[in-house]
Amino acid sequence: MDNGHPKIKPSLRTELVQEYYFSQKLRQIDEMRKAGADIINLGIGSPDLPPSKAVIDKLGEAASMNHTHGYQSYNGIPALRNAFADWYLKYFQVVLNPGNEILPLIGSKEGIMHITMAFVNDGDEVLVPNPGYPTYTSVTKLAGGKVRSYKLDAGRNWYPNLQELEDSDLTRVKIMWVNYPHMPTGTKGSKKLFEELVAFAYRHSILLCNDNPYSFILNNDHLSLLSVDGAKEVALELNSMSKSHNMAGWRIGMVAGHKDFISSIVKVKSNMDSGMFQPMQLAAVEALNSPASWHESVNNIYGKRRKLVDSIMHKLHCSFDSNQSGLFVWGKIPANTASGEALSEAILHKSHVFITPGFIFGDQGNEYIRISLCANETMLHKAIDRLSIA
Repeated sequence: MDNGHPKIKPSLRTELVQEYYFSQKLRQIDEMRKAGADIINLGIGSPDLPPSKAVIDKLGEAASMNHTHGYQSYNGIPALRNAFADWYLKYFQVVLNPGNEILPLIGSKEGIMHITMAFVNDGDEVLVPNPGYPTYTSVTKLAGGKVRSYKLDAGRNWYPNLQELEDSDLTRVKIMWVNYPHMPTGTKGSKKLFEELVAFAYRHSILLCNDNPYSFILNNDHLSLLSVDGAKEVALELNSMSKSHNMAGWRIGMVAGHKDFISSIVKVKSNMDSGMFQPMQLAAVEALNSPASWHESVNNIYGKRRKLVDSIMHKLHCSFDSNQSGLFVWGKIPANTASGEALSEAILHKSHVFITPGFIFGDQGNEYIRISLCANETMLHKAIDRLSIA
């Protein structure tokens, strides 16, 4: 007993992970702002633009109905699954059965957990890209799996070295995470890469999972892993409306693949949530039916911002690939700079501009920084001015 209270220890699994970097950093930025600092946040990939007016109107219309407020199916309403199927056919040229090959999710981040819990046993190995989305690593640890990172580097266009993996022992590998268009580097995938990945997964009985939320941002080459012949036998693909439709806070995503894989994921998901609010699902249907012109209008805005972010990279003497797609610009720091983290911290405290250091995506990102396009032109010009004075 301590001061009259029993000591209750958290589970051992909490020692396997740390608080998410952005959770800690946003708290620090909040404290700096409370102390009077005007911080410009260029680190987070949370779209500042709204969904289309039609989507918001549909949400209000559906929420005003008396019958839309009850528990919903764990599999999502048929209209949403059909809309996802139509969306994949229109943009990715992939045929999906909305009855059993699509599962709507309360955000694709949660889907990473559902998939991992559905397929990974204690001690199973999971191939995780480095650099890559930190959630692949943390979820694997929480589920009892063993993280096995594979390096990506600019010399290989941020593509995995499959031959190097072939030469290693893959007998314990259960899942391989890939993410193209890639975050944080903005590298696009290719049909050839996806074909090689599917063949690799077949040879080693590995479940290949492509996390695909960035296809619509500054990119007209919408490519799905599931477009490869036979991919459904060994692959799943996650997608999200967060970036593509400016609906990050709505938490609407999906996973697609073979019906047997989807059935296994439902077993986990149905024990973790009770379905998505029906008006949000109906609004998501409206969003998925948005004309291509709506996506073009959003990308016109991002294109203008991209030019300003490129200017920031030049101000910082960072080199970058102008062919990057997605919601960020990934830049390599100057040779005389200690690390991306050192540069990020210096900019934050000297210029009051927050830029994400690349190390949070793995040690392959130590010499990089990442800047978000989720700030309006006024804020980006303001950041440029501050960095010019500093």
